[in-house]
Amino acid sequence: MTDSNADTGIKELLEAGVHFGHQTRRWDPAMRRYIHGERDGIHIIDLLQTEALLDKARDFCSDVAARGGKILFVGTKKQARDTIEEWAEKTGMPFVSRRWLGGLLTNFGTISKRIKRLHELTDLEATGQLALLPTKERMAREAELRKLEFNLGGVRDMQRPPDVIFVIDLNAEEIAVNEATRLGIPIVALVDTNCNPRPVEYVIPGNDDAIRSCERIVGTLGESILTSATAYRQAEEARRKREEEERKKREEEQRRKREEEEARKAAEATARAEAEAAQKQEATPKQEAAKQEAAKQEAAAKQEEAAKQEAAAKQEVAAKQEGDQQQQAAPEQEAAPTEAAPPAPAPEQQAADEAESAPAASGATEGGEK
Repeated sequence: MTDSNADTGIKELLEAGVHFGHQTRRWDPAMRRYIHGERDGIHIIDLLQTEALLDKARDFCSDVAARGGKILFVGTKKQARDTIEEWAEKTGMPFVSRRWLGGLLTNFGTISKRIKRLHELTDLEATGQLALLPTKERMAREAELRKLEFNLGGVRDMQRPPDVIFVIDLNAEEIAVNEATRLGIPIVALVDTNCNPRPVEYVIPGNDDAIRSCERIVGTLGESILTSATAYRQAEEARRKREEEERKKREEEQRRKREEEEARKAAEATARAEAEAAQKQEATPKQEAAKQEAAKQEAAAKQEEAAKQEAAAKQEVAAKQEGDQQQQAAPEQEAAPTEAAPPAPAPEQQAADEAESAPAASGATEGGEK
């Protein structure tokens, strides 16, 4: 691989052998417009178109990375495997370089659970807890970890479906292309003369069987993605720092205002306490005089009440003595009239006398009439 892939022109593409296609009998007619000609039974790819389309794909990937998007590198053939892993790790992008797991995009919910399981087993191994398990269970966990690492190691940090996928060899990655097409994910691909370019939005005509060709194309895109992704991360880091500084400033301002408010309240409370103390000191003589006056009035009231009670007691005693005297004088007055007048006849005797006198009177009346 050359040191710089950013300035990729016709010369660099030619040196990398990007212009070599497949044998003429193994071509796809849909690639006709990208073929310059034929030589020794092999199609020659038009590098002018390759250069222009590579620049277009590079700009697109750069824009996606500049927005913080994820680009999934896909290349499971051995000629591209090492290059895919290298540039994906450099750029911090997910990759699939060993085996495309069916449903990686269309069934991402289930895949995400397996990714979570991969993280769990990795943490167990890192903390040494996996070695403490019984032998049989430990071996089963280790085998599961190796399998998950083989299938999902490159996408362990992919928390959502990617924004773009970059594919090398459409025929080998047919399942990945179909899943991306179904989900409407843009595809950037290195397309050889034996592939169908119709599902691909950004076609890069070129040799996908030569290691140098794959390195050149992947390196060119990787440099662009790395630059944009680094700028995005730096911008995000600056934004986070700025937000953190603003947050600290807000907290400091709120703390300062709170301290000022507390100091103001404390000063007001102190001033109020001092004013109350001064009022108390000023009011103490007046209060003492008022208390003494109230005490005098209360004593006078008590004396007056005691005098009233004493006078009432004297009046009660005098009234009682007068009543006793009247009671003693009443029997003497009643005894004197009783001795002078005869006793009145009893009611029964008076009724009998009236009955006796009634017949006598009636007889006299009858004699006169006769």
